[in-house]
Amino acid sequence: MPTPFSPSDILPVLLTLAIAALGGGLATVLGLPAGWLMGAALAVTVAAMLKAPVRIPDALRNVIFVAVGMSMGASVAPDSLSMLASWPISLAALAIELVIIVASTGWMLTRLFKLDTGTAYLSSFPGHLSFVMGIAATGVGDARQIVIIQVIRILMLTIAVPVGAMFLPIDSFTPPAAGSFMTPLDIVLLAAGCVAVGLVFMWIKVPAGLVLGAMAAATGAKLGGLYDGAMPTPLVIGTFVLTGALIGSRFVGITRAELVTTAKGGLIATAMTVTIVTVIALVVAQLVDMPFGQIWLGLSPGALEGMGALGIALGYDTAFIAAHHVIRLLMLSFAIPAVVVLIRWAERRKVDG
Repeated sequence: MPTPFSPSDILPVLLTLAIAALGGGLATVLGLPAGWLMGAALAVTVAAMLKAPVRIPDALRNVIFVAVGMSMGASVAPDSLSMLASWPISLAALAIELVIIVASTGWMLTRLFKLDTGTAYLSSFPGHLSFVMGIAATGVGDARQIVIIQVIRILMLTIAVPVGAMFLPIDSFTPPAAGSFMTPLDIVLLAAGCVAVGLVFMWIKVPAGLVLGAMAAATGAKLGGLYDGAMPTPLVIGTFVLTGALIGSRFVGITRAELVTTAKGGLIATAMTVTIVTVIALVVAQLVDMPFGQIWLGLSPGALEGMGALGIALGYDTAFIAAHHVIRLLMLSFAIPAVVVLIRWAERRKVDG
């Protein structure tokens, strides 16, 4: 049920947003992966666990849902689909790898740690963190447990990057910059379309309707050539900070036992993910004439910045690595909504049956 909002809530909301912005900014300065999102979420999480009056009202929450879906759709590269024919064996392996990772870690978290289906499988997706968190915040699964597992996954997968960089002649890797940005008119029109489709998705009872509807509208418009610019950087940063604040605010009332149990699940899930990636990369290395390290970096669910840094330092084909990470995110853009719908469908059948 929606929670009422009164003028007395203004200060807690402003405090929450300030904590999120400071946390995101600090994490970005420190060079942490997905700094604005991760830092905001962690900062508000700590504040919530320290009993600070953190709060995100429902009206702002709905704005965040639309912004998340819109930013995810707008980030899809128009030429993503054309990349599918470039490396057929490794891209097929990437698709198989994603299915195995999600299915096996989701099953493990459900059976071993007794997480509900939504929490287990949203925790298992290797990437698209802001999208996963946005959907979790709509009530699919337990957002608190999902963020703990996903944070552990990202931190563990990226720890090798700074360690490797200490011994390699490279400072950082910067992903290709956007060639152009959307105009204010483009943003307004796209936002209106995202809201409209999001409301339709809610009306037909699609899970996380605002997020998935906005993403569907933005993705369709991007691939359809209705716009080609990227979202302005301040708008993207704002979306990440708001998403982090929303997720962090869900940690009000979390117990230490819940935190410890979920953290254990995150460690095991990450170990499983790394093992699966390594085995798949070893198989692909027998079928294509590429260095094992290049294949592993391309198939790894770690951040593009970190994998790209190691790739450049080791003399690998960074186009191969970058393309596989872009395609992984594109695959997840379609896989995440599909799995969420299947989860909700299975839950309804269980209740009705």
